[in-house]
Amino acid sequence: MDSTDEREAGVPIAEMRPGCDRVAKDDLLAVEEPMEIRVAFGPSDTRTARSLSVTMRTPGNDFELAAGFLYTEGILKDRSQIEALDFCGPATPGRETSNIVRVDLAAGVELDLKSLERHFYTTSSCGICGKASLDAVQVKGIEPLQDGVPRFARDVVHELPDRLRAAQPVFDRTGGLHAAGLVTPDGDLVEIREDVGRHNAVDKLIGRRFLDGETPLGAFGMVVSGRASFEILQKALVAGIPVIVAVGAPSSLAVEMADRFGMTLIGFASGERFNLYAGANRIDG
Repeated sequence: MDSTDEREAGVPIAEMRPGCDRVAKDDLLAVEEPMEIRVAFGPSDTRTARSLSVTMRTPGNDFELAAGFLYTEGILKDRSQIEALDFCGPATPGRETSNIVRVDLAAGVELDLKSLERHFYTTSSCGICGKASLDAVQVKGIEPLQDGVPRFARDVVHELPDRLRAAQPVFDRTGGLHAAGLVTPDGDLVEIREDVGRHNAVDKLIGRRFLDGETPLGAFGMVVSGRASFEILQKALVAGIPVIVAVGAPSSLAVEMADRFGMTLIGFASGERFNLYAGANRIDG
């Protein structure tokens, strides 16, 4: 069984149920493949290409993922710094594109190679203490967000998880993807991205707006399908998103970050309740 959507893969399975024989059937799974991000910079005749990161992601919106990652990690500040994005290397079997994205920087944009040797925050077991993590964000020149804006009504917050879930087409078929959505204070879901990695979904979402030259995103909130980790808050902060609504729990470091930088952080959001961990001055009702 195959799928025409590159984000999905069909596999044969045996379904086991109590009191029944095993049933042979087909199942759809979310695709997970590695994607390498390479950055090329320097004079056109002596360009340096550097492999910067490899992430496990769901194929699709790969340019958004690469651009969003470079932006939310503080490597790039403005869309004008990117001259071109393209796939390089041999095509992945079954698809027309490869799993390598090359980002060519505009003339005059240089990278500090030494600073790029640091480990990116990609897992909760990165081994860096909380204070060092928060200080590292502040050292990048990130300032606290504008106090009290935008404002979200309590009823709108209650509706956001269902609105996000209703807009997840691949999750409906596979059950295996996280989602991140950009929302207005009125609760309109203006953009959504799905991926096997919650961080990738956020990078794709923010990357789309970055490539369109529409960052920072101070007029919006972001709703995420899973928990709210430090990494999610860091990426939202770099993009200037002041309100984060998570279906799951926040981590302690995420709450510390929200407090320090003036972000509104909501966890365990549903139609029945939500927990407000920081930034109550943006929630009405």
